[in-house]
Amino acid sequence: MDVKSFDKLCHLLKSIGRLALTRNTTIEGMVASFLHIIAHHVKNRVLKRQTKRSSETASRNFHRVLQAVLRLHRILLKKPDPNLENSIDDKWKWFKNFLGALDGTYIWVHVGLVDKPKYCTRKNEIAANVLGVCTLTGCLVSGYKRLLW
Repeated sequence: MDVKSFDKLCHLLKSIGRLALTRNTTIEGMVASFLHIIAHHVKNRVLKRQTKRSSETASRNFHRVLQAVLRLHRILLKKPDPNLENSIDDKWKWFKNFLGALDGTYIWVHVGLVDKPKYCTRKNEIAANVLGVCTLTGCLVSGYKRLLW
């Protein structure tokens, strides 16, 4: 994220999301910590060491920013249009008021000997967990683990 986008996000969270600064932490610091936790799956105790704040402060700031982001859901998230009852598309005409489909599956992969432990499932198969989402406009496939094909 570049500086301009970060500043816009902080401004939206302040003005519309009603995020207020605390005595010890700026809004930019709270948003940066929130994005760091979300992007890198950082635990609370790791963030505590990195920011030299208590676990309680890190947790409270995370939840403050999360509440502000949830207040912005009308701006940040686009609601999809459902499939109408009078759809003429042969592919979708059977699904009335359909928004999309979501499903996960395992795809068996061939990886090197060094990488096999990363792709080992609970049934000792070498596979990648893949999530697929389809809407009326297209499909998106996201790999849970990075595929090495």
